[in-house]
Amino acid sequence: MEAAATPQLPKKRGRKPKPKEDQQQQQQQSAGAKMKEGKKAQQPSVDDKYTQWKSLVPVLYDWLANHNLVWPSLSCRWGPQLEQATYKNRQRLYLSEQAKCLRDFSVPNTLVIANCEVVKSRVAAAEHISQYEGKESEMIENEGKFNEEARSPFVKKYKTIIHPGEVNRIRELPQNSKIVATHTDGPDVLIWDVETQPNRHAVLGATNSRPDLILTGHQDNAEFALAMCPTEPYVLSGVALEFGKDKSVVLWSIQDHITSSATDPATKSAGSGGSIIKKAGDGNDKATDGPSVGPRGIYQGHEDTVEDVAFCPSSAQEFCSVGDDSCLILWDARAGTSPAIKVEKAHNADLHCVDWNPHDDNLILTGSADTSVSMFDRRNLTSNGVGSPVYKFEGHKAAVLCVQWSPDKASVFGSSAEDGLLNIWDYEKVGKKTECLSRASSSPAGLFFQHAGHRDKVVDFHWNASDPWTVVSVSDDCDTTGGGGHCRPEDEVLAELEKFKSHVVSCASKP
Repeated sequence: MEAAATPQLPKKRGRKPKPKEDQQQQQQQSAGAKMKEGKKAQQPSVDDKYTQWKSLVPVLYDWLANHNLVWPSLSCRWGPQLEQATYKNRQRLYLSEQAKCLRDFSVPNTLVIANCEVVKSRVAAAEHISQYEGKESEMIENEGKFNEEARSPFVKKYKTIIHPGEVNRIRELPQNSKIVATHTDGPDVLIWDVETQPNRHAVLGATNSRPDLILTGHQDNAEFALAMCPTEPYVLSGVALEFGKDKSVVLWSIQDHITSSATDPATKSAGSGGSIIKKAGDGNDKATDGPSVGPRGIYQGHEDTVEDVAFCPSSAQEFCSVGDDSCLILWDARAGTSPAIKVEKAHNADLHCVDWNPHDDNLILTGSADTSVSMFDRRNLTSNGVGSPVYKFEGHKAAVLCVQWSPDKASVFGSSAEDGLLNIWDYEKVGKKTECLSRASSSPAGLFFQHAGHRDKVVDFHWNASDPWTVVSVSDDCDTTGGGGHCRPEDEVLAELEKFKSHVVSCASKP
């Protein structure tokens, strides 16, 4: 369950800059840093914590792969499964590479399509444990299991698409995961058929690949808020602006483009596994030369930047959004363009992310700059005029950037944050005690797994719907690697932790 890239963001994640507040905050932080300098010197460094985590990997994971891209990455998604074998499966993996953040504008930004060999559960575990018994973590590192400079043999680049502008978000179409949408540093959403796109070489001065479809309708840059509908080929987007007046949520149907081109013999439905049709061209045209489609609806209700959007899992007409106005808004396209329900003060700070439970469409997750994750029931969203979550999960030490429900179990979800952690939660465990060494009693309620293999903010992650308990994630550090892997079932981990209890405790207690 490790990162797939090494990014350094050129700006704050989709937040509207507030110069005066930023200056005051920086002054306060500077003063606080001087007061706590002596205390911090006694705390383990990021590298120390990372070394401790590595020593526990053979116990905590069935399989783990680190992979280092050439350039930083801001987004990652699993694509379709290509092949099933006895010990591992082969699957597409979508990653972004953002060359612009290093201020070398002649190097193109790219959408990377990779093939990932996902080792099956309990196949890699035996190898990990055999290396683990009687060996120090340094020996594992020397054997190449954590070679920070090398690229993972499990991840091979298959195709490169030269992307017009930054690749801030990637989201796949659930009905056909060969179709992906991307957010860039402009107002348009770009649609790609990754299988029919030509492979390009990311060389200096390379011209952009040509999107299969361009979704127009935003008036300002739409950079982060992006979702694809699980029931129909619909796309949802929100504006993450630095300056501007557009605070809208915009809805499109890819089917509108297909319908308007129905007389073309090359036309096939995106939901039936076919390709989105393209105009004649060699794939090297500018993005503006591609076919485009306008929105089904534009929805107004936020007072500040729209940070994230999500579809109701059972309806293409219902969706939700969150923003820097601290609001969670539920929309119903059948009832007009105004909010169906607006939850004021869903958190005490900016909201960064939202996800709708695919197993129970009454449950919605939100993540915030206040470091918490809240679970809302849409049948009872507010109390006394403000947000009233079913439960607030507090296990991060910095702003939460991404939340996502597990595709395998209705009560399980993940959250990633600026503290470099990817936490796995189970709301059914809230209020239940789990005995796991002596430190479990201090664990946040509902938290049952914590991935600490990143050394900076975890900007995106994605559960693998084809392989249970497998996650890919990307982090905002330029000196570490990434990839994907399995986190192991809790009962199995607990039994093995008890078996190796003395070693685990000694590793965790090292400064």
